[in-house]
Amino acid sequence: MKATGIVRRIDDLGRVVIPKEIRRTMRIREGDPLEIYTEKDGEVIFKKYSPMGEWSESAAQLCDTMNKTVGCFVAVADRDSYISVAGVSKREVYEKHISNELEQLMEGRKLYQRSPSERGFVLVDGLDRYVVEIAAPILTEGDVLGCVVFFSDGSKASSEVEYKLAQTVAGFLGKQMES
Repeated sequence: MKATGIVRRIDDLGRVVIPKEIRRTMRIREGDPLEIYTEKDGEVIFKKYSPMGEWSESAAQLCDTMNKTVGCFVAVADRDSYISVAGVSKREVYEKHISNELEQLMEGRKLYQRSPSERGFVLVDGLDRYVVEIAAPILTEGDVLGCVVFFSDGSKASSEVEYKLAQTVAGFLGKQMES
């Protein structure tokens, strides 16, 4: 655990303010759920809660199946990082933060398909090796929980098949999260 040197007091309602610098660094936004852990030595640990994290095994199986079916690189992300990936080395993408462009795209709640004439945007900030070909946000009751992403090294344009498949899987995961 890393000390920040920041000390905050608990107010009379039991609240504590997480400093803006930490919220920005950890990508904690207003309304984000935090899971609370305690240790025997008195530590209290806040961890971002990802409902998609509970589906990481199922998402991994879906990614593997989609990769084998259409031969594309596939990933599923929660709102912050990739929880499953297929077709490339996991070390490059798995549990890495999503790019700012993908985060904005998810917030817009729209499907995205890169046109052959556009450069596209990167999958992971700081790693320009892969570009997003298709992104389908996973929505549950209007809330964005994550995204199904088809990506490439920029040499392969996506087709209507991948577009519909990403849309279908995102819809399926969204419905599963509702139940």
